[in-house]
This record gives sequence, C-alpha cells and structure tokens, in this order.
Amino acid sequence: MKLFYSLIRFVESIVLWFYPPFKKFIPEQTFKYAVTGGANSVLDIILYFVFYNFVLQKEILNLGFIAISPHIAAFLMSFSITFPTGFLLAKFISFPGSYLRKRIQILRYALTVSGSILLNYLLLKLFVETFGWYATFSKILTTPIVIAFSYTAQKYFTFKINSETVLEEKSSLEVLESK
Repeated sequence: MKLFYSLIRFVESIVLWFYPPFKKFIPEQTFKYAVTGGANSVLDIILYFVFYNFVLQKEILNLGFIAISPHIAAFLMSFSITFPTGFLLAKFISFPGSYLRKRIQILRYALTVSGSILLNYLLLKLFVETFGWYATFSKILTTPIVIAFSYTAQKYFTFKINSETVLEEKSSLEVLESK
C-alpha cells in the first residue's frame, strides 16, 4: 500500500509541476481532473484503436450467445481498463477531499460511468451506424461530450465534498499524508 501512495504522490507532483502557468485561469482541482482525465481518455482512445484495428481486426465479435459489432466490442474492451484507472486517478488526485465512504464512492462512480457508457454507446451508434463515420473518428468526437458529463457528475455527485473541505482546499498530498 505504501508503494501505491508513493505512486499517487509521484503522479500528482508531475501534474502539479505543470499547473503554475494555468493557475490564474483554472482552479487546481479542475486542472488535475483535466490532466488525469485527459491522460485516461488518451489511453482509452489508444486502447480502442488497438483493440478495434488489431485485436478485433474490424470484425464482429461472436461470443456464441451474442454478436457484438467491432466498434462496440472495442469500446467495452478499452473501458475495462480505463474504468479502474479513471476511478483511482479521480479519487486520489482530482477529488481527494470527499467525505463519502469508499464503497459509496465506487457505487456512485459506477453509476456515473454507467451514464458515460450509455452516452458513449448512443453516440457511437449514431455516428458510426447512422452517419457512417469512421469508428475511431467517432470515438474522438464522443470523448469530449462524455468528459463534460463525467466531470460534472463526479464533482457534484460521486466525490461530493462538504463546504468546510472546499474552504480548506486540501491537496491530495495532504490527504494522503494524513492516512
């Protein structure tokens, strides 16, 4: 566990190293979310591209009891990796001051992510199957819409913080060190 917290501190220190030029324009929490969420989104798009083009080779995934289109299967595969990384980055770097219990956070995160999955699914179906756009291009267009939804839901629902925490504005390094 000590290694995990050391890794979290290291990642946060890298994120905060880039923060000073943006300090006048964007709150620290929003910056941390943008950087960690952006990194997780880039990972998601890269994984999606690899799964779609090389693992699935743009072919339907037939599981025997159900056939899944390659763009949806690639989304589900990349999501299985970026769900846990996104939760850990949000919990420990972007929103460390939440007073909610971990199990409540993970449940709320799952609900928020379910909304993101539904939004991803509907937008990919629309862009790829209705408009006939390329799958990877459609995924890139879908991503900022889902990010905006996700940030709002995570800030005000999943990792909700009380007004005293907001006033104190503890960094995640301070929160980790108090554990």
